Amino acid sequence: MKKAFAVGAMLGASSLLAFAQSPSKVGIINIQAAIIGTREGQAAAKDLESKSAPKKRELEKLQADINGLKDKFGKLNSVGSDEQKLSLQREIDAKTKSFNRQVEDAQAELDQEQGRLLNELGGKVLAVLDKYAKDNGYALILDVSAQNTPVMFAANGIDVTQDVVALYDKNAPTAGAPTSAAPGTSTAPTKPVGGTIAPSVAPSKTPGTTTPRPAAPKPGGVK
Repeated sequence: MKKAFAVGAMLGASSLLAFAQSPSKVGIINIQAAIIGTREGQAAAKDLESKSAPKKRELEKLQADINGLKDKFGKLNSVGSDEQKLSLQREIDAKTKSFNRQVEDAQAELDQEQGRLLNELGGKVLAVLDKYAKDNGYALILDVSAQNTPVMFAANGIDVTQDVVALYDKNAPTAGAPTSAAPGTSTAPTKPVGGTIAPSVAPSKTPGTTTPRPAAPKPGGVK
């Protein structure tokens, strides 16, 4: 009886030891913030923004032209002839249509390049996250970057975003100085890589014209 009890106690102790040695920590990460937070991600964002700047300036000029024509239309509305107003309205409509089409095309191109960069950098960040989790005994790390994240509560101190960014930068030296953040704080990006190509203010509306603007691009490529 005593021998059986001793064997049982030994088995129980072994189980507890195995449980203690197995990964048991749980953490969270904002993977999008991690990607943009790396030096490589910041450099890619600046490069993409620089490439899109000329087109954005071109669209802003076209937008200003449209607004100028609409101001002129407003002045003609009470004193101009029907023929003048009709001609001006047609010019406004044509330029507005061209403006909207160019915004959509440029935004689609920007979104595509943004997605490529996020996928490329995301794969590298996930590899670093995998190593970090194994080296630090994490059983589970949840991504909280999505809007509809299932995480309803997370205790302070379990966000590993900055640790992963630091580990990534340490092993992937790039130009530029790293940005620092206070321990325990998140650095979720205020905008996706490259931003949006659409000018900040849409042309004012006049009767018979519409100026729909494309929605801002969604950060994609990494789940």
